[in-house]
Amino acid sequence: MNSLLVGPTTGPTTGPAGDPTGGRRIAANLAPEEDDVERDARRVLWITGGGSGMGRAVARTAAAAGWAVAVSGRRADAVQETVDDLGGAGLAVPLDVRDGAAVAAARDRVLGHFGRLDGLVLSAGLNTPRRRWDDQSIATFHDVVATNLGAPATLIDATLPDLRATGGTVVAVSSYSGWAFHPSAGVAYSASKTALGSLVRTLNAQEADHGVRACHLCPGDVATDFLQQRPQVPDEAARALMLTPEDVARTVQFVLDSPAHVRIDELVVSPVTRSTAPTAR
Repeated sequence: MNSLLVGPTTGPTTGPAGDPTGGRRIAANLAPEEDDVERDARRVLWITGGGSGMGRAVARTAAAAGWAVAVSGRRADAVQETVDDLGGAGLAVPLDVRDGAAVAAARDRVLGHFGRLDGLVLSAGLNTPRRRWDDQSIATFHDVVATNLGAPATLIDATLPDLRATGGTVVAVSSYSGWAFHPSAGVAYSASKTALGSLVRTLNAQEADHGVRACHLCPGDVATDFLQQRPQVPDEAARALMLTPEDVARTVQFVLDSPAHVRIDELVVSPVTRSTAPTAR
């Protein structure tokens, strides 16, 4: 059974001297690095893992819905291809999300360009074909955890003042295996995606008074290039039964467009028919 947990949020509160961030830095304190033409009424969404798959689909859907979009990913050419599809609504911000200093610099670039941040979609992810205790590399284990758990924490920490200022929304793209354990997802992937759910819960528990809300989004099998990271790569017949990136993007947009007093704590979406038991995206 899929879960849809929805809760109320409260509106933003103010910190010292009326500061809605509780005294932390906000975008208005940054000198603009781009022309003021970018500073319009559009809500601004920053997407990681936006060079392909679900992240690219989320960027397209958000732009079509009227959002301005900053797109990040490790491959600069792929990120630029996504932005080129957005018809002037996008900013390419190449980024390795595991690099904390690079995240801080990317955040400054996004805020310097758009002047605000209303949403954060954390879609960058990593797994490995060698995912069992008896064949995994511990170095790769740490890399998977750094990408799937450490990086979302770093991104949220870097943008929290900006999300407080707008009562923003975070969508952490997790996995079906982050909601219901499945051994084939792997040691590192299962651990990191399960912990991502706790990361979202603590954010909701501690930041509701600032109007910040987060969703732990748990898709089942999705037909993307991420499937190449499986020990046995699904064939075309199996992929035809899976979710599409656009299915996930519509779900993300539903979360982003929900009224400010509504929080969707956790959302599980899976294909109706499965060739195998659901494991990971």
